[in-house]
Amino acid sequence: MLRDRFGRIHDYLRISVTDRCNLRCLYCMPEEGMEFADSSELLSYDDIVQVVEAAAGLGFRRLRITGGEPLVRPGLDGLIRRLKAIPGIEEISMTTNGMLLARQAAALKAAGLDRVNISLDTLDAARFRFIARRGGLEQVLAGIRAAGEAGLGPIKLNCVLLKGINEDEIKSFLRLSVEQPLHVRFIEYMPIGHADEQWRRTYLPLTAVMDAARELGLPMAPLEELRGNGPSENWAFAGAAGSFGLIHPVSDRFCARCNRLRLTADGSLQPCLYWVDELNVKPALGSREALEALFRRAADIKPENHEMAARLHGEALSHSPTSRRMSQIGG
Repeated sequence: MLRDRFGRIHDYLRISVTDRCNLRCLYCMPEEGMEFADSSELLSYDDIVQVVEAAAGLGFRRLRITGGEPLVRPGLDGLIRRLKAIPGIEEISMTTNGMLLARQAAALKAAGLDRVNISLDTLDAARFRFIARRGGLEQVLAGIRAAGEAGLGPIKLNCVLLKGINEDEIKSFLRLSVEQPLHVRFIEYMPIGHADEQWRRTYLPLTAVMDAARELGLPMAPLEELRGNGPSENWAFAGAAGSFGLIHPVSDRFCARCNRLRLTADGSLQPCLYWVDELNVKPALGSREALEALFRRAADIKPENHEMAARLHGEALSHSPTSRRMSQIGG
């Protein structure tokens, strides 16, 4: 069992397998000018298996595969099969934009993937092109259907709320959670890799979601149990097929419950999504003892809290925030 200085037990590892993506979402990376890691810089699948074996020995039980967009890296089903066979690993989930999911969902399920989170910020095709800077809404919707058919559930939809861009669709997403067995997660826009005026103008606290939910006039109640690793505050309307949740790291941080570490595609172990601190696992590869020591060190340097809200108000920070983009971290 890996416990940090503040008593938090860590049993959940997020693994980025690539920093590349087939979309260019405006809250994640610039449309042009991104420098991606060369394939030679990425951890191999053999490397990732080594790291997870060490993590499992320390009590990690749940994994999430992330990117960039993880499905752009070939052979992902083979990696998942190997990871699921590691003693102690109980669950593997994945976050994807869904663009390539329709043709891979069945193979991923067969390999041992348990469930998926699918990023979807709009239900409008033209707005999808604006936010993602690429077309493809129908491909994502096809991916959602394929995930359901393959049994990759519960299916969660990650919707980043952007003031002045998609806040008028909150009720549409809420209705979706009533009509279909989908679990919509509204996520606050985070200042990862940047804290510019665009972020401050576009950030929207999730009180807007609860206001919209009440305006629908349907009975709703907190939802205590829903399979997953996340910090979402979950709700469901009476008789709904799905649910909705709030993930508000800026306005109401959940650091006290944080149970995760992150492994970037290029081999850095990150204690916190927000801070610059990270540990390179590459020199430790080949030594189970050295890898376990890195995990212990990561837990030891993990801060008690992040300070995203301070960026919103232009206040001084106690640590240096990461300069990486979200796609480079696997956030």
